[in-house]
Amino acid sequence: MRGVDLASFLGHRDQLIRDLEAQHPTVTFHARDEVLTLRGPASEVRAAEAVVLEVLEIARRSGPVSRNDVREVTRMVQEGSGATAAQVLSEPILSVRGNSIRPQTRGQRAYVDAIDANTIVFGIGPAGTGKTYLAMAKAVQALQRREVAKIILTRPAVEAGERLGYLPGSLEDKIDPYLRPLFDAIGSMMDAELVPKLLASGTIEVAPLAYMRGRTLNEAFVILDEAQNTTPEQMKMFLTRLGYGSKMVVTGDITQVDVPAKASGLRVVNKILRGVEDIHFAELGADDIVRHSLVGRIVDAYTAFDERQFAARQAAVRPAEENDTAEEAQR
Repeated sequence: MRGVDLASFLGHRDQLIRDLEAQHPTVTFHARDEVLTLRGPASEVRAAEAVVLEVLEIARRSGPVSRNDVREVTRMVQEGSGATAAQVLSEPILSVRGNSIRPQTRGQRAYVDAIDANTIVFGIGPAGTGKTYLAMAKAVQALQRREVAKIILTRPAVEAGERLGYLPGSLEDKIDPYLRPLFDAIGSMMDAELVPKLLASGTIEVAPLAYMRGRTLNEAFVILDEAQNTTPEQMKMFLTRLGYGSKMVVTGDITQVDVPAKASGLRVVNKILRGVEDIHFAELGADDIVRHSLVGRIVDAYTAFDERQFAARQAAVRPAEENDTAEEAQR
């Protein structure tokens, strides 16, 4: 285990061994005196060894690894993808209090690379795929490198609709629950004492989407979160705020639309702007979820349910259409 302490590598109560055994059930892993021993069928041991070496290299390059790393590295080794898992997953975006913020799946790596390569990127995917968190990390990185002068974080407060007026307090108090996740994310990526100063100076701005109207956003890294809850008009308004030297990242989950009786701006823009140069749509899926593994299974179950519901509706429509066709023929 050159370059990495075995105890730190394996984690609390050797959690990493349990994660490796879950991915390689025919192989047993035993750690002692800085040596990790693998036993099992020769072909399975070779595959497991390849995974361990890749995960070890990620740990050398970027610090602690997670069960998501084990899962993704195992998949990459099994599929025999071109680049090594360490090359794809180990490059950090930020290092915060000794921990690296980095992509943990190939989909996340493609998303981060797209942000580097394009002016506007749409990150579309279910909860837990890191679409907002990684965009925030790229924004902080751009600010630290002086590639932009400010970070602007926004999201629609449409979930509450007119109920906002019934909440107690000032306008800021009313909208705070909708912006709090953005405050929490930015606070986890920067010095706690620095964030209030940057907010006070306007270097970091967190505001409802309605506050963007009429502005031109120059030299800024702008993130629109929960974009599935925008209307098509709001989406157009936001995108046309783009100014010189700026980047925009739009994130959302088109399966969780809370806009009643209206088309989602994120769904509509997908049809309008896909294929436009310097605009990229990054699709993240269940394989990119880096929360509890159960979240991925929940997403898959809901997706399968929606597909069955759609198929049932289509089947119900078909007989009616056939009857209409028969009546037309009789006439």
